[in-house]
Amino acid sequence: MGEERSEDGWRVDERCTNCDVARQLAPGLIGEADGRSVVLRQPRGRTEVRQLNAAAHACPSRSIRPQTGRLEAALDPFPMALDDTVHLCGHNSAHTAGANSYLLRRPGGTTMMVDTPRWSTSLAARYEGLGPVTDVLLTHRDHAAHGRRYADRFGARLWIHEGDLDAAPDADRVLRGTDPAQIAEGVVAIPFPGHTRGSVLFLADERYCFSGDSFYWSRTTADIEVAESVTWYSISELAASLARTANRLRFEWLLPGHGDRRHLPADDMTRRLRRLAARTRQLRPRSIDFTAMRW
Repeated sequence: MGEERSEDGWRVDERCTNCDVARQLAPGLIGEADGRSVVLRQPRGRTEVRQLNAAAHACPSRSIRPQTGRLEAALDPFPMALDDTVHLCGHNSAHTAGANSYLLRRPGGTTMMVDTPRWSTSLAARYEGLGPVTDVLLTHRDHAAHGRRYADRFGARLWIHEGDLDAAPDADRVLRGTDPAQIAEGVVAIPFPGHTRGSVLFLADERYCFSGDSFYWSRTTADIEVAESVTWYSISELAASLARTANRLRFEWLLPGHGDRRHLPADDMTRRLRRLAARTRQLRPRSIDFTAMRW
């Protein structure tokens, strides 16, 4: 299938990998058809132009382009503030299957990076603009690309769980077992085996849950879901992780690697996690199937 074009110009070309990033950032403007993203309609007004520029600058395959074919650096919105504490890095990497990554601001002016965007020195300098980066937190093996390069550039500590250590064997800090571990004041790592053996949640300030690929917000079901068709390690272990933690996790922001983000009252999030734990207990192993995902 060739490029999606319209008379006004914005298009998605054939390099699209259907990672969902653009649809998160430009809902209503970019949708899915025939296994990839397409432009549904052209933007109306500055807000929608900004949304398409965000989608284009985040796209890991650089598939989204305006009529001129060239993106304007001045219209790059990243890092994009989600609130006064968390920024979305954008510039998603093809080496992490287009996963989202985040910057978490801490008291005193420092910052932590959760998972990694595309690597470049200019991007690293831009992210450092929010404050010195002390730690690069990897949620699991699939998102480990560029971790060492960013950590070395920042002079930061690189974290990963022992279950996925072969993806970052030169990590500075290795999480072990399934007990929570404190990363810094207000930031806790919760090992969460399931999607991979070494998957981890990072919780900050009882407000933010960086869930990696353990669970995400689904636009299709309007609820928290697990990616059962893309569970590399064990769906039963994922169910056990949810059962072990669902009653103890407290957060308002769900910030996954893949799938959508959501901000809800903490009590609502807890109720949804409990229901997800019950649903996941009923799931059985299945073959990996990316095409079965319905974000």
